[in-house]
Amino acid sequence: MTEADFSFLCLLLQQRSGLSLTADKRYLAESRLGILCRRRGIADIEALVRQLRMARDPALESAVVDAMTTNETLFFRDQTPFNLFRDVILPERLAANAASRSLRIWCAAVSSGQEAYSLAMLIDELSERLAGWKIEILGTDISAEILEKARAGIYSQFEIQRGLPIQMLLKHFQQVGDKWQVSQRIRAMVEFRQHNLLERNDPFGRFDVIFCRNVLIYFDVPTKVKVLEQLAPRLVPDGAFLLGAAETVLGLATKLVCDPQHRGLYRHAPMAPPLATSPAPDFRPRPAAVATALRG
Repeated sequence: MTEADFSFLCLLLQQRSGLSLTADKRYLAESRLGILCRRRGIADIEALVRQLRMARDPALESAVVDAMTTNETLFFRDQTPFNLFRDVILPERLAANAASRSLRIWCAAVSSGQEAYSLAMLIDELSERLAGWKIEILGTDISAEILEKARAGIYSQFEIQRGLPIQMLLKHFQQVGDKWQVSQRIRAMVEFRQHNLLERNDPFGRFDVIFCRNVLIYFDVPTKVKVLEQLAPRLVPDGAFLLGAAETVLGLATKLVCDPQHRGLYRHAPMAPPLATSPAPDFRPRPAAVATALRG
């Protein structure tokens, strides 16, 4: 791959997805895009870039983004956020929403669905307590291809072994050949939609809980700021926002602040009190006697 072709691909990825591809990832681009070329019958990466330069081809651009997107995920990844959701966030939201009896959760950059299904299984464990509640779990990702896998809910033995407790496997999965599929009941709890985090998200409404874990690490600082600015308004005023263990909003967002008691949990920044104002100076002409008295 020539330097010019690599620069072109870096710009394309940045504009389309926010992904920041550094020089040390050039080998990764060559490997993944080489596979894409073989799948599509394109001679090589040079020919791929030539096609992209010649005419706007949204489908081919999307395929390049899909190829370069890291879809690393697993069930109950890092465990702590899920314990936090079960033990702290969920009780908070049940108390706050007792009148509406509704709960909305957004898993942004959901990849192949394990995070959303992990939350659905946790909620299912509390089905008696949540009887009569309307629970919505939205999972979004930029990749249409990976979302198809998420909707199917079919995982290999290797994927199943990564983080999924055996009791949940037995309760919530059926074996399909040499793979495992999430039960229909759990799949019905999650809606998957394609969405680019750089784009407007107003139609999604507001959420009690937003998971946006392990995606900001792939963006440069301006893109991180933009993503957080897009996500913050979607969180209800007293909601919970979760990032990955290696991520933070510090120096990136003014509308979100760290929860002092729980690492990885963020809340809306408190509203600043209005500034005290002094009475406006009186510039009206003074009577001569008053002016004389003031001069002494």
